[in-house]
Amino acid sequence: MTATASDLTIRAWRDHDPQARRLPGMFLGPVPVTPDAENVHRLFAGGVRHAELDTTVDLSTADPTAHRPAIDRLRLVRDLTAHAVSVDWDLCLSPEHSARQWKLLSHLHPPRTITGLADAQEALHAWRTRHYLCKLVWRQGPGFVQIRDRRWGDLRRFTADEPRYQDAISLLVPGVHHTDVPADVLEEFTAEHLVLRVGELAWWLPYRVSRWLQEGMAV
Repeated sequence: MTATASDLTIRAWRDHDPQARRLPGMFLGPVPVTPDAENVHRLFAGGVRHAELDTTVDLSTADPTAHRPAIDRLRLVRDLTAHAVSVDWDLCLSPEHSARQWKLLSHLHPPRTITGLADAQEALHAWRTRHYLCKLVWRQGPGFVQIRDRRWGDLRRFTADEPRYQDAISLLVPGVHHTDVPADVLEEFTAEHLVLRVGELAWWLPYRVSRWLQEGMAV
């Protein structure tokens, strides 16, 4: 029971640098997008190197109709980050969210603002100063999936070679109702902080890479 993806619009530019983006021909205008990896790959191939989301990613609301749009905007940020595309976006968390909540998302390109947390400015500063590419990634090998996680300061590596784990990841990548994923698999992924729950939806946090940006020993 995968929820229907949202129709979104981003503003897009051909360069990361703010000054370069002011030059003629750099602004690509408002671009309607669907939040899937293939569409993001097309954006990158078309020259997009910086994007701005259309609205705040709100993880603080209890309104179930807002959960799918929030996940879809996170999907865009995740997959744009995977292509090293910088993103202007804003994040709203609930006051009851712990420091761990923003750290779950700290592999994504840092947001422009964080609201809702008592220590929002400290969290934003830490996110910006400690962020680098490939902080939480997964790749598909021949008959296995490998995940590498450095959000917590050390390297945590997981390898799954059972088909049911790979099937679960396929469901979780776009975000899915939590009951659509085998409970024991979802529990394992959640315990390793690889899944974000937003209401009834469960969403896969790592972004996919086809090759490491550095030698394997350094990633």
